Amino acid sequence: MRTLSLDRARRLALTSLGLARGRPDPARRRDTRHLRSAVAAVRVVQLDSVNVLVRAHELPFWSRLGPHDRAHRDRWLWRSGELFDGWVHVASLAPVSVWPWLHHRRRAARTGARLEEHLVEDPHLLDRVHDEVAARGPVSVLDLADPGQRSGPWWGDPRGKVALDHLARIGRLAIRERDARFITVYDLTERVLPRHVLDTEPPAEERAQELLVLQALRAQGLGTADHLADHHRQRIRPARAALERLVARGEAEEVRIAEWGATPVYLDPTAVAARTLRARTLVSPFDPLVWHRDRTEALFGFRYRIEIYVPEADRVHGYYVLPFLLGDRLVARVDLKADRQRARLLVRGAFAEDGVDAVQVARELAAELQELAAWLELTEVEVAPRGDLAVPLARALRAA
Repeated sequence: MRTLSLDRARRLALTSLGLARGRPDPARRRDTRHLRSAVAAVRVVQLDSVNVLVRAHELPFWSRLGPHDRAHRDRWLWRSGELFDGWVHVASLAPVSVWPWLHHRRRAARTGARLEEHLVEDPHLLDRVHDEVAARGPVSVLDLADPGQRSGPWWGDPRGKVALDHLARIGRLAIRERDARFITVYDLTERVLPRHVLDTEPPAEERAQELLVLQALRAQGLGTADHLADHHRQRIRPARAALERLVARGEAEEVRIAEWGATPVYLDPTAVAARTLRARTLVSPFDPLVWHRDRTEALFGFRYRIEIYVPEADRVHGYYVLPFLLGDRLVARVDLKADRQRARLLVRGAFAEDGVDAVQVARELAAELQELAAWLELTEVEVAPRGDLAVPLARALRAA
């Protein structure tokens, strides 16, 4: 059994996820081919409604492509027929080829406690909502004749939303798009997904588990069973069994990483590590590179936690904190906010990792922030005096 160094493991992971070679020349126009290449690298694009900087799905494209046409990207994501919006990692976009592989999940989702609660009060809820969508065409919960009321001020979705979500989970409806406010718009599945996808015979569940974890392996390059199962939110036991079958057939290789001890690690035999790493990018909290926090720490020595739901007084680094990738290391993190009214990119905190050259990191980070601000049509980067990298970063921005 081969043993890989941690350095090689990092290179393989970054290359597989499309981050190792840096972004295309800024002078080159990004087109649909570039968008496809980014999706091919990550396999799954996570969605989230938080918009303090940009929506979650935008940043993985920024990290791999740099500045690109945001409107064109979103039109392609939701209207090309090449991807679907559904529950994959969590709420995510994925290639339509994955749709048949999730048949077993749609079948298993037909019951649920949250739904049963509403059906007791309204046994015909699902059929009524489905019929309304069939008759009216694309609708959001706001368009329903009877959307229902929330059961609490911050939680307890109205029954119309529960019904729409459930019908999408079981495949009777599909998500057509997200509107300007990121509200989900639903339609009949046969009016959203291409016919050839709906006509594809779904694989048996055992084979579906193999296909999903193999996709994860292609994206991540390598990982433990737990790391790889997380990519499509597979249950660990079927994912591990699928990996063992892939190893037996030569479609995956079991290796060890020296610094990880005896932990079994699975490697994509087709993965190639870039010889030269040119990465310099901010990374979304929702990028596959950092989805699995233990993997991030094991690969990069970078302990990372999202603090969006942590009370402000208890936050260590800030509300919306992005790691900064330079070469093959996560060297810093910054708490960012887009102040759209004043056209400012706010750096509310900047923190260097131990052992890095703070002046060099600040210089590279300043260039990255200026490019990001320009892409978001923000005219200035403003640094708050919080964190050990704040002063060097402010100096680097003034000198740029």
